[in-house]
Amino acid sequence: MMHVTTQGPDSGPTVLLIHGNVSDSTYWEPLVRHLPPHWRVVRPDLRGFGKSEALGIDATRGLRDFADDLEPLLGPDPITVVGHSMGGGVAMQLLLDHPERISALVLEAPVSPYGFGGTRDLDGTPTTADHAGSGGASANPDFVRLLQARDRGTAEQASPRNVLRAFYAAPGFDFGADEDLLVDSMLSTSIGEDQYPGDGTSSQQWPGLGPGTKGVLNTMSPRWLDLSGIADVPVKPPITWVRGDQDAIVSDASLFDLAQLGKLGLVPGWPGEEACPPQPMIGQTRAVLSRYADRGGSYREVVWAGVGHSPHVERPLDFAAILHEVVGA
Repeated sequence: MMHVTTQGPDSGPTVLLIHGNVSDSTYWEPLVRHLPPHWRVVRPDLRGFGKSEALGIDATRGLRDFADDLEPLLGPDPITVVGHSMGGGVAMQLLLDHPERISALVLEAPVSPYGFGGTRDLDGTPTTADHAGSGGASANPDFVRLLQARDRGTAEQASPRNVLRAFYAAPGFDFGADEDLLVDSMLSTSIGEDQYPGDGTSSQQWPGLGPGTKGVLNTMSPRWLDLSGIADVPVKPPITWVRGDQDAIVSDASLFDLAQLGKLGLVPGWPGEEACPPQPMIGQTRAVLSRYADRGGSYREVVWAGVGHSPHVERPLDFAAILHEVVGA
């Protein structure tokens, strides 16, 4: 069963908020406080997160398991869909499958249309034939262990609270009274091969690991995920892309991309820029959205200086103002 939080009257304009990886619908709390009461705001917990059932995830379908779960929430009339991080990928999948049911799309620090890890250029060309460096085996095992232990402390570097502080926002951002809420949101993640992070395979290519077929991180492996087809959907709602220039998770130098970590000397044996360059995540998203615009759609890119991976947490009033412009009511 999927858990869904809904606020506002049924008659108001509907905004569907799709959370990202290692979080749940409560991660939207800093934003929803600033949304108008006459909007119908719908916040689901994706499967395996929050209070939703930890159903198995078939990663060979990319992000479609998540998108299929959300399809009943779209309703008969087009609505505004907002996706954060991995949720941005789920939103793009909904656009691929149901473009006529979306009035506008807001992508907040979205995963690249070509997934996460293992691609080398703006066209999403795989770095290796077996997509080495992506998928479930790429997760930090200490972080996974501490998530499973529901660790709320700071004693270990990879603790969820330390990861929140270091990577979910720009360096030095003060989460204030919301910090415990957001840590709890992270700790709601179901752990296992069928959920987060998923299974993995070994590879003869650096860094020696590849994607599996189950679980969250494998849904975003380029082996299984390619959302670039949004450029060709027959109905093209306007897209607003919001990101921070200090994002350490989704960027052209992501600190969660093993190729970037190898380049920095943090993962040994990196074969060099020609063989295994860091994934140009921002460039890939811009290239796909540019094709979307060239083929009859429209998009705008909003970049906030000094903001990291969670613009709606770091600047909730400004993010709410963007939603006001998009919804127009």
